[in-house]
Amino acid sequence: MNPDKNPGVDFYDYATEGWRKDNTLDLHPEQSRFGMFDALAEDSRKKLRLLVETVSNHPEARVKNTDAQKVSDLYALAGDMERRNREKALPIAECIKWVEDYDLQHERARFQAESLLNGTSNFINIGCGPDPENSDMNILHIGSAGTALGDRDYYLVKSERNDAILEALRKNITTVLKLAGFSEERASRIWETVLEIDTEIALHQRTREQNRIPELRVNIRDIESIKRDYPDFDWDTYFKTLDINITDRINVIHPEFLSFITSYLKSLPEEKLRDYLLYEQVEAATGLLSEEFEDADFEFNKVFSGVTEKLPRWRKTLGFVNSMLSELVGKLYVEKYFPEENKKYMLELVENLRNALGKHIVNLDWMSESTKEKALKKLEAMNVKIGYPDKWEDYSAIHIDTEKSLAENVREASRYWIRHGLEKLGKPVEKEKWHMSPQTVNAYYSPLNNEICFPAAILQPPYFDMAADDALNYGAIGVVIGHEMTHGFDDSGRKFDASGNQKEWWEEEDTIKFNRLADKLVAQFDNIEIEPGLMANGRFTLGENIADQGGLRVAYTAYRDSLANNSTNYLPSEDTAENGIIDGFTPDQRFYLAYAQVWAENMRDADRARRTQTDPHSLGRNRVNATLRNLDTFFRAFHISHGSPMWLDENERVIIW
Repeated sequence: MNPDKNPGVDFYDYATEGWRKDNTLDLHPEQSRFGMFDALAEDSRKKLRLLVETVSNHPEARVKNTDAQKVSDLYALAGDMERRNREKALPIAECIKWVEDYDLQHERARFQAESLLNGTSNFINIGCGPDPENSDMNILHIGSAGTALGDRDYYLVKSERNDAILEALRKNITTVLKLAGFSEERASRIWETVLEIDTEIALHQRTREQNRIPELRVNIRDIESIKRDYPDFDWDTYFKTLDINITDRINVIHPEFLSFITSYLKSLPEEKLRDYLLYEQVEAATGLLSEEFEDADFEFNKVFSGVTEKLPRWRKTLGFVNSMLSELVGKLYVEKYFPEENKKYMLELVENLRNALGKHIVNLDWMSESTKEKALKKLEAMNVKIGYPDKWEDYSAIHIDTEKSLAENVREASRYWIRHGLEKLGKPVEKEKWHMSPQTVNAYYSPLNNEICFPAAILQPPYFDMAADDALNYGAIGVVIGHEMTHGFDDSGRKFDASGNQKEWWEEEDTIKFNRLADKLVAQFDNIEIEPGLMANGRFTLGENIADQGGLRVAYTAYRDSLANNSTNYLPSEDTAENGIIDGFTPDQRFYLAYAQVWAENMRDADRARRTQTDPHSLGRNRVNATLRNLDTFFRAFHISHGSPMWLDENERVIIW
């Protein structure tokens, strides 16, 4: 904290400035942002590194196809920079020749399917996932692939910053292409092609705000209607190459884009198409090759996110193991660092939060009784996953071969995972499957499964501590739980029912009232200036802002209920704080301090601008100050009154859940 600050002037500074001064980015030059969240993730990675390096010394690490051998050899392959520097671009030479020699004039669809199996999607992206209208069954989803920079505005919005990023991208692409063996002239030509095609793609992509609207993402077709509506693409060859036979229900996520891209690709000259595909092959492999490629990516990242040093080698090396064999190392992590009593405590905490959210729903003054009844059923049906999966992922089909390069091993694993996913088409959804590894410092809500998940790694200080005061646990991990629960009722999650099916289950008048409240919250965040000329995007961050506020309110209610149910704890009244003091702070004050402190962060200017443009989460300062200004319990806790900068008049406050 910085106790010299006034909580009524800037609560974020009051609660977090001490930590931020002790954790400046000068101490973390490899980071574009370093916050309490990142510190916890770093601690988790260090624990994981120790486990992985210990496994490498185990006798089983020398037995082929054991879990220990896979973890150990992948870690060694990724970290062997002497070998990678010696190989240079050799591991992708075959891929480059493959693209150069391919008959793209007659076999574009076959190439795109084969390329997908190798890890590059080439304009059209497909995958297996729950049917939005029958979430118990898997169907095929067809979506659009992205661009080099990910966000359309980098190409379409003229600004000094975007110009600098595009120039950095030009240098990056031409550099890595030359490292891969292309002449300067050819590399420059490929860059011009990439810029031309990516700009055209950006013109036809949806906005960030549109991508958050579930209704726009669901367009169920069958293969015959797809072939009729998008005749410029050889779907039969594409599906046959991928061995896809289930074609009666296919979700086209962005029909307008699919219409554009299939027509555009047919008209694209072969030379330009080949150049773009060559770029994709090289770009997908830059992190797998020699240090020169990594250096080129780092030079780009300095402009894009503002970092001043590269990540330490062990971080990059561990990243490969963490992504390719995530649940193998996750199992090790859980056995070492996640006590069963943590899971038991968390289950109790979740039920307390569920009960509190139920109270909030019952007491809403803007929602009808019929919609409340359905909302309570959805809340009751919400599945909870804590710590780690009950059934671990099977990696027996993944082979790590040190005779092959890192790039070759990654490509083979990619082929397996793509095939493995497509094999699930037309089959029941595996509800027990986790979509986040146990060693991940994060949490999620899945609307299609109506489930909340809290991996083991987030269940440690400062979010969760068995030895801590309950006010701190409720203010930190309790708010995280409430946040994920509230996602089931935010502007997007509310459009899925208790079974995870996308359908309208609200009364029309309730939807109108909800949208009015949501629009007021949008306006609050739209009015925040991040830096001169850059405003926060309240519409893009709406779902997370609703969840932040809902999480806070629900966790506060659950905490107060826990005090009332435990006679040994002091339950403060609304107006007094004579008891329950720890370190000079009342229970309510500790609750709100805990919430604010988990969002303590320092951020580089470039990354602040990038995240404002591309991240659906508000910046930490705004997750604290802007959200707390709507809560009267916060004002009472710190005796904040009219005239203070943190104060917001009651008629301007927004309470949704």
